[in-house]
Amino acid sequence: MSDSTVLVLGTEPPVRLDRLDGRASVVVCDDASFPDLLPTADALLVWDFGSRAVRDGWPATGPRPGWVHTASAGVDHLLSPALAASPTLVTNARGVFEQPIAEYVAGLVIAMAKDFPGSWELQRQRRWRHRNTMRLAGSRAVVVGGGPIGQAVARTLAALGVVTELVGRTARPGVRGADELDGLLPEADWVVCAAPLTAATRGMFDRDAFARMKPTARFVNIGRGPLVVEDDLVEALVKRRIAGAALDVFENEPLGVDSRMWDVPGLFVSPHMSGDTAGWRHDLAEQFQDNFDRWAAGEPLLNVVDKRLGYVPAAAPQTPGTAASEPPGPTDPSRRTV
Repeated sequence: MSDSTVLVLGTEPPVRLDRLDGRASVVVCDDASFPDLLPTADALLVWDFGSRAVRDGWPATGPRPGWVHTASAGVDHLLSPALAASPTLVTNARGVFEQPIAEYVAGLVIAMAKDFPGSWELQRQRRWRHRNTMRLAGSRAVVVGGGPIGQAVARTLAALGVVTELVGRTARPGVRGADELDGLLPEADWVVCAAPLTAATRGMFDRDAFARMKPTARFVNIGRGPLVVEDDLVEALVKRRIAGAALDVFENEPLGVDSRMWDVPGLFVSPHMSGDTAGWRHDLAEQFQDNFDRWAAGEPLLNVVDKRLGYVPAAAPQTPGTAASEPPGPTDPSRRTV
């Protein structure tokens, strides 16, 4: 007999949780059925990280799961005031996306430095036109977001010889504080946004931020779309106040066919795919099941989000055997919060 109920929000693609067979009742729902099924769940897996059902429908009172896990690094899509105020633990997919995103950023930086888009366009036109390109080693990058993704980006760029400054919410060894960002932007050849979306970071890259960058600077956002004021970025590119940009995330996704973002000069557009490599869905499912093993045993969970901050704190454990926040286990009669 199953000891607990795991509710999975999201039906496509189907999630395989084979290790839960005989240990938990797995119930799959969509946005429409979510409100009715939520009170029956002990744990919730947000498989569809594009869904806003949790943010819109989390009850302030009554039976609720004691644990919510999202198959994404960001948690802005589910952290409603009601969820933040509840005793429910929230965990995320920290550890799955960091290196793939870092590789993606490195690819963009190399492509822009070496003008691969220009070469491809000239090839299409059958034109032989020699140009000089940028030397990457010795250039300077500012990576905004001191968490695991930002750290992976900084390490990967440093391996290419890029002098990199990492900026976080507060200063700590190896990380500059957010209050130092304005002074770092004017010297940066590359500005990479990998910050979480919070009240403090929403719209942080605006007209003033782009005005501080030098005309040869390039901007990359692989964090969250609302971190950037898109109108201000478009203006900076059209007026050539910066040399180029690459966005993997947008204010509204997916981009419509009539979105002006497709045609902005100097802008590279990709469809929120920087962290998605072959097998990533399997990795997400395995990560959830690993944490389920800990939850079932009454052990501390990994990747526990500080709901006040909106992300996993830098000092939070990522590997088994380290301390973390402890949820009520599945055999505890108080596992559903009220």
